[in-house]
Amino acid sequence: MANNSSDDTAYWSANIRLVSVCLVIWAIVSFGFGILLRPMLSGIAVGGSDLGFWFAQQGSILVFLAIIFFYAWRMNKLDAEHGVEE
Repeated sequence: MANNSSDDTAYWSANIRLVSVCLVIWAIVSFGFGILLRPMLSGIAVGGSDLGFWFAQQGSILVFLAIIFFYAWRMNKLDAEHGVEE
């Protein structure tokens, strides 16, 4: 019984760690690059506009989509490692 509890704790700990990393990356890209660091990125041209504007309009959305696919892939792998796959 104790072994199952430690497995559950390890699974949820890995899950929360993964969610936390994904949220930090998303916050840095959307809020950091798109808002806070935009003046520093304004000198870099991307597609006729500056890099800060690109992150605010396109980049954060693309990174968010990449995070969704990464999270799904990694959770499937984590589920298999802990024997809770569907």
